[in-house]
Amino acid sequence: MKSCMGKVLRVDLTTGTSTVEKIPDEVYEAVLSGKGLGAWYLYRNIPAGADPLGPDNILGFCSGALTGTGTFMAGRWTVVCKSPLTGGWGDANCGGVFSPAIKQCGYDAIFVSGISEKPVYLYCDNSKVEIRDASKYWGLDAVEAENRLREDNSGGKIPRIAVIGQAGENVSLISGICNEGGRIAARSGVGAVMGSKRLKAVVLAGSRPVPCADPDAVKALSKELGRKVNNIKIPKGLGGAIWAAGIGMGRMPAMPLDGSMTSILFREWGTPSNTPLAITSGDGPLKNWGAGPGEVNGIKLAMAYNPEKINKIEEAKYHCYSCPLGCGGRLDITGVPYSEYYETHKPEYETLQAFGPLCVNGDLGSVLYLNEILNRAGMDTISAGNTVAWAIECYENGILTKEQTDGLELKWGNYEAEIELIKKMINREGFGNDLADGVKRASEKYGGKEYAMHVGGQEPGMHDTRNDPQLGIHMVAEPAPGKHTIGMAIQYGAMSLCDICSWAPPATIHPKKNDLEATEEMALISKANACYSMLMDGMGSCYYAEMMGVHMYKAIEYINAAAGWNYDGDHYMELGARIQTIRQMFNVKHGYEPSKVKLPERMQGKPSLKSGPLKGVTLKNDEQVAMHWKVFGWDEKTGHPLPETIEALGINRLMEM
Repeated sequence: MKSCMGKVLRVDLTTGTSTVEKIPDEVYEAVLSGKGLGAWYLYRNIPAGADPLGPDNILGFCSGALTGTGTFMAGRWTVVCKSPLTGGWGDANCGGVFSPAIKQCGYDAIFVSGISEKPVYLYCDNSKVEIRDASKYWGLDAVEAENRLREDNSGGKIPRIAVIGQAGENVSLISGICNEGGRIAARSGVGAVMGSKRLKAVVLAGSRPVPCADPDAVKALSKELGRKVNNIKIPKGLGGAIWAAGIGMGRMPAMPLDGSMTSILFREWGTPSNTPLAITSGDGPLKNWGAGPGEVNGIKLAMAYNPEKINKIEEAKYHCYSCPLGCGGRLDITGVPYSEYYETHKPEYETLQAFGPLCVNGDLGSVLYLNEILNRAGMDTISAGNTVAWAIECYENGILTKEQTDGLELKWGNYEAEIELIKKMINREGFGNDLADGVKRASEKYGGKEYAMHVGGQEPGMHDTRNDPQLGIHMVAEPAPGKHTIGMAIQYGAMSLCDICSWAPPATIHPKKNDLEATEEMALISKANACYSMLMDGMGSCYYAEMMGVHMYKAIEYINAAAGWNYDGDHYMELGARIQTIRQMFNVKHGYEPSKVKLPERMQGKPSLKSGPLKGVTLKNDEQVAMHWKVFGWDEKTGHPLPETIEALGINRLMEM
């Protein structure tokens, strides 16, 4: 593949050795790079039954197939491993600037196995690979450690660094891996795997050029995309009215969406623009997934998270590598009274929703502060927010006592208690120690399983499955469960996948109630979403580029130009199906049974909510998941990929390479 480096680096921390492995071109043609290359490599190299926190687990840092080629919005990196949170396939995705640094060292991925006797960090540049002592960085948060490592490795090219904070060092199963001052690859417990290996950081300072088959064609595509993004303007001050649009969306019987809306909203406000919209529309879960907007004073809560308030303290836009959108930002939070920090990354929607509406907390400042301490600690805000919401509901219902919570009054809206509990979770202190591994394990110890919102052991993203049943399919059927980024009905309507894929159903405007049915059409939609998601991840492209749709973000044209290929959309969608199938094969190999993964009854609408946009909604999730597996060519009862499907996708031959 003419846009990849053709090699990966394998590091064994137990022996302190490293080797360079050449990857056959056929592998890239079959699975690209990113999550696809990671799935191929881990399936072949992690033995069945391996302890996720043991030496046989492999932690992979994977760049995208198009990263560094001039392709816009293709600067994402993916971390892969056997997840200690679920016991099956694990991955997490992140932006920033680390992805091109992997390729500039000459590799498409770095795979780390073994366990070091003492804290170490991995250093790579154009000429050397070294495992260095990290004792003086151990105990520092992710931002402090990154800054110190950058200073100590200065003198040449500015190093790019992936690092864990205290949560990863403490092997919290809901910890992630950070770069760029706290931007985090958060999901699947990848930080716990890195911490268990005593690997504090990966420091990359290479400067090798990244190849591209047709740089002029790629440049033309990026110029076109940049023009479209930059031409979209929005009047100032409209953020305060987003909540009203959410009310309208919640009442509409059908939901059309143009993919360009992603650019309009995120260029101006970033993902915080979704918070007031989600509160009033039914998209955002409220009060631990247990209430409608009217029960939590939804309009007042939505106004508290007006994105204009965040824009007023934004010092500068933040752009990930190769991105014209700039949905991130650096915020001045010196005005937050309980914060010892003066700035933070702009919080993502998921963080705002998890510590705001999910916990019925209307204090924006407290969430800005929580965002910073969690980013520094390297703890997943989605998992942490769901866990805190569970603890509050258990306390309110007498399942947890004040003595058990170390004296914390865990009440809805008590943001002071939220902050103290999060600090305890980060440091594994007292009650926080029992919550640092997520809501499933906490509920197994204390009870309150009916309030524990997790799917297969992983806490769900902040989009309500009752509002979008397609999302419910993916949260269960996805090999890394609980993910909110694989597919939604509203996302499918925006992307126009039927224009690149012969078997993808048309994106019609239809009644929302149709999405509740377990039909072949709905299953083909969920399959198309999953396949395209895998393709984009293999490219290294951003979820928000995906949301723009195929006519705005021309993924097929990009990959053909960068790789030197001439394949159509059907070919690439089959490639996505191949990646998804290998990931599910990994689960089966490691004893993770897909059929045992269920959506919590509350998230299915059992019983249904009594008010709000989701009033009376009950999902047919089991039937829809079975149909999804069937159209993928997996057994509809077990979720195991069928032998004939594995053979048709060429996976058996691929695994022999």
